[in-house]
Amino acid sequence: MIELHPEFISKNGQKEFAVLPYEEFLQIQELLEDLEDLRDLREAKQEEKDSLSVPLDEVKKILIS
Repeated sequence: MIELHPEFISKNGQKEFAVLPYEEFLQIQELLEDLEDLRDLREAKQEEKDSLSVPLDEVKKILIS
């Protein structure tokens, strides 16, 4: 888990913005990209779950022949 060290900017007594050290921002950005990739992979697997497939051993036999 990333430990964050935000600084808050307030407006009218309410927190309006959070400012993070740049390195923490980069870590969050990378995690978000990884999560997006994982979501895309899961969606692709779901879309292909009923598709016909050929086991790797069978593909190898076809290629060797």
